[in-house]
Amino acid sequence: MIRVLLADDDALVRQALHAMLESHDDLHVVGEARDGQEAITMARRLHPDVVLMDIRMPHLDGLAATCEITKHAGCPSVLMLTTFDVTEYIDQALTSGADGFLLKDAPPLEVAQAIRDVAQGKAVLSNDITLQIVHLVRDRSRAFLGIDRDLLPSLTNRERDILPLIAQGRSNAEIGHRLHVSEATVKAHVSRLLIKLDVGNRVQLAILAHRAGLAGE
Repeated sequence: MIRVLLADDDALVRQALHAMLESHDDLHVVGEARDGQEAITMARRLHPDVVLMDIRMPHLDGLAATCEITKHAGCPSVLMLTTFDVTEYIDQALTSGADGFLLKDAPPLEVAQAIRDVAQGKAVLSNDITLQIVHLVRDRSRAFLGIDRDLLPSLTNRERDILPLIAQGRSNAEIGHRLHVSEATVKAHVSRLLIKLDVGNRVQLAILAHRAGLAGE
């Protein structure tokens, strides 16, 4: 059972999401937050597996709340759900620590599957948001996200094998199966990739891979 915390200032949206998620046997809503500060408090108290977070909320927005929630060890995964064009806040969004981004008009089954995916350690980007990011980063300088592309040659062959699979949204277990190594070995390689490329999470690794032409098919 995947425990989900909803964070959205719109009561009707929360109600609709709650009903939709509870219709799935493997998803359970453990709480509803009306703003970012409530989301932080409830995440600490309820220990959800996934926080489904709106971006624009009163008192404290979803991006700031995500930064706070994800800075602690053992934190839940965070899936951002928004109606807004991601290019408006791309830098903060990609460095917030979120594990995925979906638009609110995504089909219900896509939202449910995205929750399952981030709970399993996958990075999730909707097709619309991926296209927005790809178009934007084409025009960005080498300093985008603070990543120095000169670091890419320092990657080992195994790290170069793993990076495209992360960009494809595969979990550590799936990558291990594909490369015939243990999940623990993949996790160790991912940790080294995060350090070498100076990024905070798998979403940022996926964006970097696309930007550097290493995303594969």
